[in-house]
Amino acid sequence: MKQEIINRIKQLGGNIANVKGMSLQDDLCAITFNTALYQKPEDTPWLSAEDTEPIMGLGNWVDENMELFNSDKEAFYKKMVDTYYTLNEEPRGQFFWVAKPFTPFQKGTKDFEDWNDWFSDDDTDLDEIIQHSNCTTPDFVGLLCTESYPNYHYICLSDLNPDNPIVWSTDHEVFFTEVTNEGTLEDFLNKFMTKDEFVDIVKRKMEQ
Repeated sequence: MKQEIINRIKQLGGNIANVKGMSLQDDLCAITFNTALYQKPEDTPWLSAEDTEPIMGLGNWVDENMELFNSDKEAFYKKMVDTYYTLNEEPRGQFFWVAKPFTPFQKGTKDFEDWNDWFSDDDTDLDEIIQHSNCTTPDFVGLLCTESYPNYHYICLSDLNPDNPIVWSTDHEVFFTEVTNEGTLEDFLNKFMTKDEFVDIVKRKMEQ
């Protein structure tokens, strides 16, 4: 992977200590996160009451902690980050890094047993993935999951550009019968907020 991708993963809170540069699969699966990830708000910077919150439910949390904000802003922002940047599964629109192989075409694997018939079906939407791959029976790494639509995000390990592969998304209701090109991994990761970027968005709202 590109060094810029590794750097971004570290900025987002990923542990990259075990990344060795040996293979795309090994590197992705060696990365761990002890925090959830949140995408940057696309429509607005949350500067007015009508704007989209950067994280679901944040407005209510801020209201409940205004006394702390008024008395100690630094403690307020630390508590906010500690509240949201955890592995808590309370639905907040967050993503979780899972990074595990998905091998529906590899005989002898559980994924093959569970999914190969599905992936051999004409309804499976693999054509676009294969166009960006050097293999017609690709292996994947399941990279991220979320409760929001679409649920799952994958990297194709035979991507024509292994240094910066495409991220493919699909939902549990249309699993691989509909897939979406989410852009390159570098661009996709840049859609997420670091802790500092999150705090900056809230500061612009709270201290304007």
